[in-house]
Amino acid sequence: MIRCSPRCWGLALIGVLLASATLEAQVRSLPPIDLEPVAQQAMQPLDQNEMLWFGQDEPPLLIQPGQPPPQPGQSYLDGGAPPLGTQWGAAPRDRWHWQWLPDGLMYPNYLASGRESRLGTVLAYERDHGWLWDSALGAHVGILRFGDSHSALPYGWQIDLEGAAFPRLDLQSERELISVDFRAGVPLTIRQGPFEAKVAYYHISSHLGDDYLFDHPGELPVNYVRDAVVGAVGLRLVDRLRVYAEAGYAFCRKGGSKPWEFQFGVDYSRVEPDAPLGSPFFAVNGQIREEVDFGGNLTAQAGWQWRGDGGHLLRVGFHYFNGKTDAYQFYTEHEEAYGLGLWYDF
Repeated sequence: MIRCSPRCWGLALIGVLLASATLEAQVRSLPPIDLEPVAQQAMQPLDQNEMLWFGQDEPPLLIQPGQPPPQPGQSYLDGGAPPLGTQWGAAPRDRWHWQWLPDGLMYPNYLASGRESRLGTVLAYERDHGWLWDSALGAHVGILRFGDSHSALPYGWQIDLEGAAFPRLDLQSERELISVDFRAGVPLTIRQGPFEAKVAYYHISSHLGDDYLFDHPGELPVNYVRDAVVGAVGLRLVDRLRVYAEAGYAFCRKGGSKPWEFQFGVDYSRVEPDAPLGSPFFAVNGQIREEVDFGGNLTAQAGWQWRGDGGHLLRVGFHYFNGKTDAYQFYTEHEEAYGLGLWYDF
């Protein structure tokens, strides 16, 4: 322990008093500070979007150079994602949230496939039969989504419902109903960036028309049925150009149907809302089916389209089909047909 005598304590006290007196004299010699301008500035209300900042350094940038500001009601500070590049849509994306009956699809219908649930009709000339009128009377819509609300290419998960009837009429015989196929399904779909995917269940059955049976008494109907699960992936090379592949396995089948089927193709279609003049489209779809010894068909379409808000799509154009027919009452027969079509996808 260090001991200090009373003399030492006295000298230390005298030093402290001298230092205090010197500091007080220096403070008194400083010029007075006028606080009135600072007080007036602090009392003024802040302008909209103005930030109060103390200190000499500038505040950090909340929006990087070249990045557009948030849309009304959106803030990049509250978790909203910044806008993507023009390759995947320039509109800002909001947070993922639950949505009932959303607009648009995560995994849209294949444009050139003849057995997708939509509204459409094709007047085509078949080489061995003559003029046929094939239609699709149905829809494919979203039911429940957990994702964003992007107007053109939404991201997230979605459950859809799809269903349609596909009647075939014979224009050579006063629009006689030849056959009709029925389809219903429940797809679970996803999209993130350029990738799309779906897992789905669908049922399809085929029926021969009554008028056709009456006019062809020797013709026997085929009880064609498929209950199948499907897995598919799609890749968007750019916004409007998609390539895809699909595999399906029928776990319940009748009337000559066999388990495996495959689809693949390419769709070129503008995804943003079109101007009144519209824009071009083209599509190619190929199918391979085990029931015809892994043969199949090829469909090509090209023409003009008009896309509205929410992804609704109206198309008109040229249609070409070559291969095993997709009218399943006659699934083993070969057809080559060409004509004009009108299609509408919700």
